[in-house]
Amino acid sequence: MKFSDELQDNIVILDVSGKIMGGDETALFHGKIHEYLDKNKKNFVVDLGKVDWMNSVGLGMLISALTTVKNGGGRLVLANIDKIESILTITRLITVFEHYDTREEALKSFA
Repeated sequence: MKFSDELQDNIVILDVSGKIMGGDETALFHGKIHEYLDKNKKNFVVDLGKVDWMNSVGLGMLISALTTVKNGGGRLVLANIDKIESILTITRLITVFEHYDTREEALKSFA
C-alpha cells in the first residue's frame, strides 16, 4: 500500500493505492490522520480508486481511521470504492461508511 495526502479547501484527501494488507504503511496512515487532526483539519476523503485489493487488516485500518476522525470531531468519507465494494458489502461495513462514486462527489458532500 502507498498513499499520498493533500489539502483542498480545508479537506484532507488521502489517495490510497496498491494492496492494503497492514504493515508499516498502516501506522504511517494513522499517523498522518493524527497529524491533520492536531492541525484542526477534521474533514477527510479517502480515495480508494487505485486500491487493487484489501484484506481484513485493511478493513481494520479504515474502521480505525473512521473512529479516530469521529472521536476528533470530524468526518471521514470514502470515494471510488468500486474494487472493494464487495468486501464492504459482505462485512456490512458499506452501511457504516459514507461513500461516494467519485472524489468530486465526496468533496462536494462537505459543502
